[in-house]
Amino acid sequence: MSLSVKERLQEIKQVLEERLRQILEGEESGLYEAMRYAVLSEGKRYRPLLLICTGESFGGSRDVLLPFACAIEFIHNYSLIHDDLPSMDNDDWRRGQPTCHRAFGEDVALLAGDSLLTLAFEIMAVSPVPENLISRKLEAISEISRLSGPKGMIAGQFMDIKLDPAGLNEEKMMELMQKKTGALIIASTKVGALLGGAPREAVDLMEKFGQRLGLAFQIRDDILDSTLKTESKLNRPNFVHLVGLERARRWLERLVFEATHLLAGENLLTDELKYLSHILLDVT
Repeated sequence: MSLSVKERLQEIKQVLEERLRQILEGEESGLYEAMRYAVLSEGKRYRPLLLICTGESFGGSRDVLLPFACAIEFIHNYSLIHDDLPSMDNDDWRRGQPTCHRAFGEDVALLAGDSLLTLAFEIMAVSPVPENLISRKLEAISEISRLSGPKGMIAGQFMDIKLDPAGLNEEKMMELMQKKTGALIIASTKVGALLGGAPREAVDLMEKFGQRLGLAFQIRDDILDSTLKTESKLNRPNFVHLVGLERARRWLERLVFEATHLLAGENLLTDELKYLSHILLDVT
């Protein structure tokens, strides 16, 4: 009996979880303890799942894709550790447990985040690929560097802490969301396509797909934050506060529709990619 799409994604996630654990095990220092605490805490793994499913949709090897999927997840978790710090969002809880700096202290949390970031690039650098994918591997590392750095995710984080929400307009808010949240999602779809051996036109299409999913992901988060009526300690930009709840919902639906139809029009929308797109519509 064939597996359902949810079961196939769960199988991929189990393989991913095991590889993340293998990479972080074996070192008993307090630093690695904090790194494991942050990473191995039942995350959704949305970005690495997206990378693997994109790559496999073009016939890519999971052995080639997995190191980059782990690297993306390490970079994502480094950003969460730093986002939670008192100097940033000053959050006490993450994934149902005390944030890394609450559990280990601000100094250790800072170093754990730094370590995950640098470890991500070590993993990618030493990952084996077939000879025909060596140039694609270098391009993938370059893209992840660009999209996670001061022109991508970190630029978005800077905007998040420095922009006055009262002075925001829709265009600037879109830029913030595309960089802060969207950048790693774009990296996931684009790198998956690169390492999957996709034609150049398809790589460009998967980048556009990731752009729309990245915006949808953050709008969904802002809708959930707004409807759950959680009180933020800091006055951070929020798409719902800017455009209203109903308009935010329409934006979310439009972006998911555009993302899936981009791929469907080229017969590239697999069941897995369709599922990973449509789960963003769940705002309950």
